[in-house]
Amino acid sequence: MKKKDESSSKTIEAVLKSLDSQPSEPDVDSYYHESVYKILKEKHKRKIIKSSLIKYYQSEELKPYQAELIKMQEHLERTGKKMVILFDGRDASGKGGTIRRVTRYMNEKHYRVVALGKPNPIQQTELHMKRYIEQFPRAGEIVLFDRSWYNRAMVEPVMSFCTADQYRRFLRKVTLYENNFILDAGQTILLKFYFSVSKNEQARRFERRRNDPLRQWKLSEVDLQAQDLWDEFTDKKMAMLQRTHTKGCPWWIIKSDDKHMARRETMKLILNSVKYRGRKRSLDFKLRSKIVVPGDVELKRMKNQKKKYGKPLV
Repeated sequence: MKKKDESSSKTIEAVLKSLDSQPSEPDVDSYYHESVYKILKEKHKRKIIKSSLIKYYQSEELKPYQAELIKMQEHLERTGKKMVILFDGRDASGKGGTIRRVTRYMNEKHYRVVALGKPNPIQQTELHMKRYIEQFPRAGEIVLFDRSWYNRAMVEPVMSFCTADQYRRFLRKVTLYENNFILDAGQTILLKFYFSVSKNEQARRFERRRNDPLRQWKLSEVDLQAQDLWDEFTDKKMAMLQRTHTKGCPWWIIKSDDKHMARRETMKLILNSVKYRGRKRSLDFKLRSKIVVPGDVELKRMKNQKKKYGKPLV
């Protein structure tokens, strides 16, 4: 991948050099285009062009995998199988952006994105899993949860949205629920993804949200406290992996500081979970170990950090 990235960077640089050799004024009829082009400084022109080329390259790199996701979706429809994908992790870890890329070209009739809000008073008296079970897929459908029932293992106990007893009960019973409600008939594929962003990168993304009027709506009460409560969230992540990473329902940790790499590797994970006809053999489906980490490997790393530094760091 490194060679490929270097190659694309060289291509971008070559295009920029060729643009530099062109006349400085564009041959356009629009007065507005000419006015804008005159106002922009040369460094701004280069920055905009480079940014656009990188985004274009990244978009094109994802397209073959997005095409494979359509084939996989058609396979699920033919066989009547179901798929449940959990997107969990810290705030600003890239869950929503990845979901949008995964579903961008899919058949809208056969997938749903579910992002449940705060439970109402009646739901608060019911089984925690009930409102999620009500959203489970029908035959041939994919349901992607933007945050899942694992809120009770992370956000809720840290922010005191549930009691200590509710938290302990959830960790004790959740894998039984998954086996009984999801995997029992063998017709449902369950994928559990935890998006792991570094503390510095999370802070940078929060700052961008704070200063960007188009992103300010994303800032929540939990976001505003996430940096101060970093260690508490880390402890809950470690406990969650220890209790709920199983052979039948494993966790996959997605290192998401690089959003594009996280999105691409997530697509590979989804595609590798199903055997479907027409798979493009020339496409690289091998996972990058620096981006995708099995839950048990991440747990071992966290335990080693706790021994060395007195607390887990990731």
